[in-house]
This record gives sequence, C-alpha cells and structure tokens, in this order.
Amino acid sequence: MPTRRIGPFEVSAIGLGCMSLSHAYGSPPPRERAEAVLLGALDAGYTFFDTAAVYGLGHNETLVGEVLGPHRDRFVLASKCGITDAAGVQRGIDGRPETLKALCEVSLRRLQTDVIDIYYLHRWDRRVPIEDSVGALADLVRAGKIRAIGLSEVSAATLRRAHATHPITALQTEYSPWTRNPEIAVLDACRELGVGFVAFSPVGRGFLAGAAHDPSRLEDSDFRKTMPRWQGAALEQNLQLYARFKAIADEAGCTPAQLCLAWLLARDPIIVPIPGTTNPDHMREDAAAAEVALSPELAARVDAVVNGQTVTGSRYPPALQASVDTELMPTEAAA
Repeated sequence: MPTRRIGPFEVSAIGLGCMSLSHAYGSPPPRERAEAVLLGALDAGYTFFDTAAVYGLGHNETLVGEVLGPHRDRFVLASKCGITDAAGVQRGIDGRPETLKALCEVSLRRLQTDVIDIYYLHRWDRRVPIEDSVGALADLVRAGKIRAIGLSEVSAATLRRAHATHPITALQTEYSPWTRNPEIAVLDACRELGVGFVAFSPVGRGFLAGAAHDPSRLEDSDFRKTMPRWQGAALEQNLQLYARFKAIADEAGCTPAQLCLAWLLARDPIIVPIPGTTNPDHMREDAAAAEVALSPELAARVDAVVNGQTVTGSRYPPALQASVDTELMPTEAAA
C-alpha cells in the first residue's frame, strides 16, 4: 500500500480503525473473525492501527495487544485516553493529569507494548485546561511511554493552544463526504502547524458504503440508531443522496466505500483515513482504495452531491455533540 507521513511516522495511506471490533456497532464479532481482520490487515499492507481505552472498556486494547503484540515492529500503534476513569473500566470524560498518566500504564499493559506511538487525548475535559492535559502527555513522552501526542475532536483554537504547550503530531476527527466540519478551520490549522490529520468514520459510519440503511435492523446497542441522520425524514432524504453517490462510484469503477476513501486521499496528503470493519473482505476492499485514481472531475461531482448543505440531520444527537469541541456546520448550529 502507498504510504503517508504523520509526524515522524511513515504509515500506510489507509489505516485500520479497530473500534468496531469491540464497540458501538452492536455485538462484537467472534474472536476468530476479529483476528482475521487484524492479521489480514497486516498482510494487506496496513501499518497503522488505531484503538482506544474506551472501546469495549478495555476489550479493544486487549484484543489488539493479544493479536498484534507478536508483530509490534510491523506497525504504528495509536491509542486514546480521557473518556474513562484511571482504571479504564468506567466511562466518563476525565482529562486530569493524574488520570491520563495512570490510564497510560493500563493501556500499555493491555496493548502488551513498552511504548504507544501516538497517544491521543480522546476528548478535551473542559474542566481541565488543555495545557494541563497536554502537559501530562508531554511528561509521558519524556518518560518514553509514548512517542507522540494526538488530539481528537478539538477545534482549531484548542489545537493551537495545545501545540504551544507541546508539539501535536496528529489530530483525529470525523471526516467524509457527508461530514465536512474539519474544512471550517481544523484542516487549515493542521497544515499551518505541520500536524497530521486522521479521518475517522471516513465512510459515514457505513452509510456511504451502502450499509445500515434500515435502522430497524440494527441492534439496540448500535449507536447509529440514535443519530439524527438515521431518523425519519432525514433518513429518507439521505437515502436519495446515497443513490446519487453510488452512481458516481459506479462510473468511477469502484465501490462506494472506495470512493469515500479515494476522495479523502485526494483532498490533501496530510490526511490518513482509518475505516473500521468487522469483515475481512471489506478490510481488503478498503485497502484497495489506495490504488483508486479519482479524477478531479469525479471528485468535484462528489463535492456537489454530498456536502454539508445536502446531507440532512446533524452529526450527533445533542448530548453527544456537547462532549466535543469541534466547529459546527451552519445546519448543526441552527439545530
């Protein structure tokens, strides 16, 4: 697979988001299938794996550590802290320095490694100055427990404050044709500061890949059932949008998921998307997107069809939106 740079790291142009193997999209897959996804990803050329303490409350880090630990020298490892307590067993945003440092020790044990390559503050705890939380992560860099600091779901202004405390290597947030919030200010700030941008949910949480179009068939534990874009009239309008998007993918000779990923890769060389999946075939399909040559004309048509004005429904329900520090699209601000 082609590679890109995130700070000092050379990584596959497409990374693997590991969340769905443990968390958020219904019941986790059987262990043997999760192993097939992770080990198959190594064979397919993925060299960037992304997990977090909150995914399955430790299950995902443990899974990644057990399955990929013997191959630790073959990939760049990213994890995240700040949405669990210091033991990593109870949900709740906590960015206090002592919590982040304690949780890093837990993550290192679960991941079966001596060092985490990129360690993100998963959410900014607004009760704690960002400088204090990043300062704690900087202490972990100096102690050799992590190699670089990342931030997740923060605004351009918060990124600049954090970067002034210690260089930030990567910023991670949702980005796809139907979620354009990073285009407001964050991508410009990343370019200015030399920060890599990691795009999670790059296929619209599966919607733009042609999946999860009927929320009644989703498990109750699948959090897409609560998201505004899957509700009522919004869903119907977004399904019409998807049909137009799929027609562009057909014309490009690729799958809709591959069109999302190729579109992101064409936007800027600082962008590394990290799609997730529980299906080994979909994992290989995503990897092949790195070889899709998307013409400027087709990319422009994607922009015209799917964008912040044509998608119906806000990105998150209100309670979840309150936990993130990102710029809002005009339609979200009015919601």
